[in-house]
Amino acid sequence: MNGNEFGFPPQYRLKKPAEYQKVFAKPVKSSDRYFTLLAIKNDFNHPRLGLAIAKKQIRKAVHRNVIKRTVRENFRIQQNLGNIDVVVMARREAVDAPLDTLRKSLEKHWLRLVSRCASCL
Repeated sequence: MNGNEFGFPPQYRLKKPAEYQKVFAKPVKSSDRYFTLLAIKNDFNHPRLGLAIAKKQIRKAVHRNVIKRTVRENFRIQQNLGNIDVVVMARREAVDAPLDTLRKSLEKHWLRLVSRCASCL
């Protein structure tokens, strides 16, 4: 296993506002007390990730950055997501949760979104 198999190159990220708007327009949703994830199918052969971690929900930049790193790392490890675009939004409760709890929550969301997006267009 080489290091490139688990990389997070730029083509795996949502960057442009239009890409985010497409996901926000008609998403498949999955949420719990820590995260809300929105997803749609894309035209690529790989998943793409976008983060929308609001200052209004999580005030301190340190906490926002920890959550973003945790989400990116968890996404990077997932290799079976298929061709979906996902936007992750965090809730206030994510600040106080242990990282292990956040990881488990994200893993449940990935599975849920993959099964729900399999039936969407």
